[in-house]
Amino acid sequence: MGYYDDDFDSQRKKRGGGTSTFLTALIGAIIGGLIVLMLVPTMIKSGYLSGVQNALPGNQALPNENTNTPNVPGAHYNVDVNSGVVNAVSKVENAVVGVINMQSSSDFWGQNTGNVEKGVGSGIVFRKVNGKAYIVTNNHVIEGANQVEVSLSNGQPRVKARVVGFDPLTDLAVLEIDSSKVTQIAEFGDSSKLKVGEPAIAIGNPLGMEFSRSVTEGIISSTERTMPVDLNGDGQTDYEVNVLQTDAAINPGNSGGALINIAGQVIGINSMKISETGVEGLGFAIPIDDASRIIDDLIRYHSVQRPYMGISPVDLQEISPDEWTSTLKLPSGVQSGVVIKDTTQFGPAEKAGLKQYDVIVKLDNQPIQNSAELRKYLYTKRAGDTIQVTFYRGAQEKTVSVVLAKEPRNVNK
Repeated sequence: MGYYDDDFDSQRKKRGGGTSTFLTALIGAIIGGLIVLMLVPTMIKSGYLSGVQNALPGNQALPNENTNTPNVPGAHYNVDVNSGVVNAVSKVENAVVGVINMQSSSDFWGQNTGNVEKGVGSGIVFRKVNGKAYIVTNNHVIEGANQVEVSLSNGQPRVKARVVGFDPLTDLAVLEIDSSKVTQIAEFGDSSKLKVGEPAIAIGNPLGMEFSRSVTEGIISSTERTMPVDLNGDGQTDYEVNVLQTDAAINPGNSGGALINIAGQVIGINSMKISETGVEGLGFAIPIDDASRIIDDLIRYHSVQRPYMGISPVDLQEISPDEWTSTLKLPSGVQSGVVIKDTTQFGPAEKAGLKQYDVIVKLDNQPIQNSAELRKYLYTKRAGDTIQVTFYRGAQEKTVSVVLAKEPRNVNK
């Protein structure tokens, strides 16, 4: 029976009288009439009572009613949508282009049959000067190409692009095309001021030019992520690149496209995503502040001007702990660092007095645990800068000043 009493309910029904029934009916009628009057305007607007308005005194329009629009079921209304996202996209969408990787092809007999399309990515037009337009994209988008073509946003035929420079370490490349058909240039923002949770909008060409300049929206998930880079395929991390994490959808073909803020400024260059089963919303972009320095070097020098110390580094963790005491003679408290396998003759490290088997533990008083961290810190400097190197020679801790030199070609230390 729960909370209800059947006997109480039956006794209440027997006591019901005529007067109370009349009053109840009267009050109900009044309330019902008021409800109907209140609902009439809404029913007219919805088209359910299309003939009622003409019956109103003087054929007066109801409040907030548009007298120019017929009140009939199925009427179409034009809505002017002018949101922040729409405005942001309009400032940059035509600056996002398609980048086509063309490679030579051969027939069954090994004869060259010309260039064929091997892949499509995205790029961003960011500068227009002296009849030339510059485009930034990912290095892996153009890797292996013997010709690169660009598809602009205005439906014009593809144009040939010249590769100005590329950098596998940061996965960036700069292209150059004739600027006569370029209609929009993207503005770079400030990625150092980004906050977790603010809007992020990705624009690119997922799965090729069929879906060119697709727009996806999300947020900045993190501003402090690093991704390992293995340059020689040996399974060891050679470098760690800074990236922005976003949940805006980034698909194959989006590489090299724009990640923009709500002001329509480019804050990152879409580069990669994690696409494992069950993983969603893990996309990464190169912060535009980091990219800008690389881009400037590629335009000016056609390569990145990095400094170097002149050492062959080996992570302490890659060496057997037995060698830590027998060969390196390190104190027990040293558990990480970079071992100098050898030095370049007349290089910066040798000139500063560093020797084979010295173990670097700090640069400018910042702890260095491995070779990737050492390179990452060095590459924030320029040739000619002086850094303080703290290291162990045996059990003794020392510090020396090293004047960095320009990195020669084919040197990554």
